[in-house]
Amino acid sequence: EVQVDELQRLLAGMEKEHRSLLLKMKEGEAELARLRSVEGDKLAEQDRSAQLEKEVAMLREKIHHLDDMLKSQQRKVRQMIEQLQNSKTVIQAKDAVIQELKEKVAYLEAENLEMHDRIEHLIEKQVSRGGHSSRARSKSEYVSRYEGSTLTGPKPLPLIRVVET
Repeated sequence: EVQVDELQRLLAGMEKEHRSLLLKMKEGEAELARLRSVEGDKLAEQDRSAQLEKEVAMLREKIHHLDDMLKSQQRKVRQMIEQLQNSKTVIQAKDAVIQELKEKVAYLEAENLEMHDRIEHLIEKQVSRGGHSSRARSKSEYVSRYEGSTLTGPKPLPLIRVVET
C-alpha cells in the first residue's frame, strides 16, 4: 500500500508537472506566435520601406531628367528669342536701306524726267526756230508723273530743280 500511495503521489506530482509544462508550452507557443507576428510585421515594414526607397529613388531620377529637359527647352527658347531679335534688327536695318534706296530712286526718276524734258525742250527749241512753239512742263506735271510711278508706300517728294535756258 505504501508503494501504491507513493506511486499515486508521484503520479499526481507528474500530472501537476504535466499541467504546468503544458501551460508553459502554451505560453511559449503564444510568445513564439507573437514574436513571429512582430518579425513578420518588421519584415513587411522592411519590404515596404525598401519598396518606398526604390520609388523615391526612381522619382528623384525622373525629376532630375525632367529638370534637364526643362533647362534644355529654356536654352532653346532663349536662343530662338535671340535669333528673333537679331532677325528683327537685321530686317529693320534692311528696311531702312530699302527706304533710302526708294528715296534715291524717286529722286533719280524725277531728275531723269527733268533731263528728258530739258532734252525735249532743246529739241523743240531747235525745231521751233522753224516756227513751232514749245511749252515747258510745270512742277505739278513732275509731281503727277512721280506719283504715278511703280513704287509704293509713303514717299517724300523729290527735290526738283527747274533750270531755265
